[in-house]
Amino acid sequence: MYAIIEACGRQYKVEEGTTVFFEKLGEEEGKKVSFDKVILVSNEGKVEVGAPYVAGAKVEGKVVSNGRGKKIVVFKYKPKKNERKTRGHRQDYTKVEITSIKTK
Repeated sequence: MYAIIEACGRQYKVEEGTTVFFEKLGEEEGKKVSFDKVILVSNEGKVEVGAPYVAGAKVEGKVVSNGRGKKIVVFKYKPKKNERKTRGHRQDYTKVEITSIKTK
């Protein structure tokens, strides 16, 4: 059984027992999180698609940890102008373990 949910402006494919990295949700470790914006639910070959969301469907999970991702380097360069800028960025994330997928 899997579901496609919308969270943090993105769509994620989730299954029970898997861990997913979301953008920072602002929840503490150990707290429960629920996602109501379920776009699709597939249960043993039976697919239920919402318009835009599946009515009565809910995905629940538990926050495992909060952290920051790897640093990426943004380098801007203009040739023949001696213009160079280096910037770094680390994205905050929330690691969530999916505990259950419920439908009506």
